[in-house]
Amino acid sequence: MSLKAKLEAIIYAAETPVTLDQLIELVKGSVIGEGASDGTEVKSRVRLALEELVVDYYSPDHGVEVRQVAGGYRMSTKPEHHDIVRAFAKSLKPPIRLSLPALETLAVIAYKQPVTVPEISEIRGVDSSGVIATLLDRKLVTTAGRKAVIGRPILYKTTKEFLMRFGLKDVGELPSMEEFEKLVAESFRSDLLPAEREAQEVATVPSIAEAEDSEPSQTTEDSELATVEKLHSGESDPAA
Repeated sequence: MSLKAKLEAIIYAAETPVTLDQLIELVKGSVIGEGASDGTEVKSRVRLALEELVVDYYSPDHGVEVRQVAGGYRMSTKPEHHDIVRAFAKSLKPPIRLSLPALETLAVIAYKQPVTVPEISEIRGVDSSGVIATLLDRKLVTTAGRKAVIGRPILYKTTKEFLMRFGLKDVGELPSMEEFEKLVAESFRSDLLPAEREAQEVATVPSIAEAEDSEPSQTTEDSELATVEKLHSGESDPAA
């Protein structure tokens, strides 16, 4: 992978602007491995590759560009595409926000499906019948027939919408409980797409030399689903 491709991947994946110093630190090892003699040459190669990347994206063939923002670099929609991007953002469904009981119930269903309300309530230790309605309304779970026992209670399973929200191919790709908790925090406790960040105007290609200021490090929200830890002791394979 070329140095320019590595820088492109880092800037694309970053949620906040990445400074030149951060980019240098991230790729320093590989650049030295490719023959750079010292830190000065590493910096020179990174700056040159970044300059080329900015010019590449400035081409009218690209709908996005690499811009200087708050002392760093980020991918941004070009101003001429602002209207169409804004229209697309407005067409998206609003972010889903769920209560902790709803999140716990969703996790139980995801890992134990198909499962009945009494079984969910037993795992959580509280009545879960009221929460199911919320999950059905959000199209995160759906019915899956009735269990062949006395009373024939309704079975519940996750939906295609659930898979889309969590970026899963199928329920067989469900992560560990710790990873699931992190996905819950990222998918349901923060906006999926900040619509207003798309249109940032710029008149000319920026200079690399202006981007050497340091950027404060970002913090991440830590969210836990304590009740769901009960699943660790009796976790079964999720149903397809």
